[in-house]
Amino acid sequence: MFFNLPTLLTWARIVAIPLIVGVFYWQGLDMATRNLIATLMFVVFAATDWADGYLARRLNQTSAFGAFLDPVADKFLVCASLLVLVHLDRTDVFVALIIIGREIAISSLREWMAIIGATKSVAVHMVGKLKTTVQMVAIPFLLYDGRVLGWVDTALWGHWLIWLSAFLTVWSMVYYLQKALPEIRARSR
Repeated sequence: MFFNLPTLLTWARIVAIPLIVGVFYWQGLDMATRNLIATLMFVVFAATDWADGYLARRLNQTSAFGAFLDPVADKFLVCASLLVLVHLDRTDVFVALIIIGREIAISSLREWMAIIGATKSVAVHMVGKLKTTVQMVAIPFLLYDGRVLGWVDTALWGHWLIWLSAFLTVWSMVYYLQKALPEIRARSR
C-alpha cells in the first residue's frame, strides 16, 4: 500500500533530508544549537527505519513498494548527511565517496540480480546491518560535534566510527560481490 503508517514513516525519512540540511543554513541560530537540532532530527528520523519495519510486520502492512522505498530512504538520509558533514569539514570526502559509491554499486548489483532472478544471493547480511548501525551512530556524533556529559567528545568518536563504517562498507561490498560472482559468471558465458 502506498500510504499506510509504515510507509508514511519511511516517507518521513525522505522529507527529513531538506529539514536537516536546512538547519545548517538557519542564520538565526548559533552553531551549537544547529548541531543539536540536526542531531536530534537525524536520530528521530533514523529511528523510523526500525519502526516502519516493525509496524509493517506487526500490522501486516508489508508491501513491495514499502520494501523498495525503505532502503532508498535510508540511503538518501545517510548520503545527504554525509554531504553536509563534508561541507562542514567534519568528515573526509574520501569516507563519503566510499560510502556513497558502495551504495550506488550495491543498489545497481541488487537491481541487476533482481532482473536475472537471483536476489537471494545479495540478500541483506549481518555485515551490511552492522555497517548501517555504525553509520547511524557515527553520523549523529559528527552532526553534534561537541561534548556530551562534559567528557564524551562526539567529534572524535564520530571520526573513528565513520572510518570504521567505511571499512565495514568495503567489507560488505566485497561480501555481496562474492555472493553474486557465481551468478555473474554463469550469465557472462
